[in-house]
Amino acid sequence: MSSTVWWEGAEKTRVLIAPDSGCGGNKPGELLKLRHPKSELGTCYLFSNGMLQELQWFKQSYGSWLLGDYISEDGSLYMATPVDPVFILLPIFDEARMKKGEDLGKFRQLDEILFVEGYTGYQQLLSLAEKCMEIVCQTQEVGSMKFYRLDNSKVLAWLSCKVYCLKKTLPELDKNYAAQDEKQTLVDAVSIVGEYLKTEHWLKLLYDHLGLEFVDPTMKDTNMENLATASENNMASSNSLQEKAKKKPGKQTKQAKVETGSKNIRDMFSRACKKKC
Repeated sequence: MSSTVWWEGAEKTRVLIAPDSGCGGNKPGELLKLRHPKSELGTCYLFSNGMLQELQWFKQSYGSWLLGDYISEDGSLYMATPVDPVFILLPIFDEARMKKGEDLGKFRQLDEILFVEGYTGYQQLLSLAEKCMEIVCQTQEVGSMKFYRLDNSKVLAWLSCKVYCLKKTLPELDKNYAAQDEKQTLVDAVSIVGEYLKTEHWLKLLYDHLGLEFVDPTMKDTNMENLATASENNMASSNSLQEKAKKKPGKQTKQAKVETGSKNIRDMFSRACKKKC
């Protein structure tokens, strides 16, 4: 089941589709401003019924919303999808242990760890952190108090489990993955998980832990931009030659048919970063 809610912000009416919290009322949950685990940019997350969800943003070139007698020119759509809170909390716990060199760092209480200047939303995740962070942390109890410290070996074991589960699922979602070799599928799974990890430290450690050659995602993006630029230059050159051929008498050059309007499904959605809650 899902519910749809409209809210006002930045002088616009926005539409959010999220799983039904079953709690009644018009709001499906609370919007929290947290740091994205990879980019560290302020990002809005939906916290509803004990579940943390990230917002995906989708907008077509032309579209609007009909809200009763009102028309919203902004036809964009926000979709809330569940995200493992360990990914979101991992950088916070990493910083909180204050690890230096070979030192394993300090044990800290949750309320200390979740106190992040400028991001009060983490305080709302106290009960959630109690349930999920022991899988990647060492803990110590002193009387009624419990202390946490991130553990590298536990983090890598948890990340490896995520990668192998995704590697198993990808061929079921897309037949193209079923056609390629398992090592490439493993690399693709690491790349997807890496969208929630800082390149330095965790992503490099994960590649090494899995025995894979490290692929810098920033270099991959640069190569894709260069490829797109080269493609545009070739297209411009081709169009120029075609124009010259049209001006010359005699046999005309046959124009190549260019496919337009094709979209990559991953490009249709983007995370709602730097959006005010």
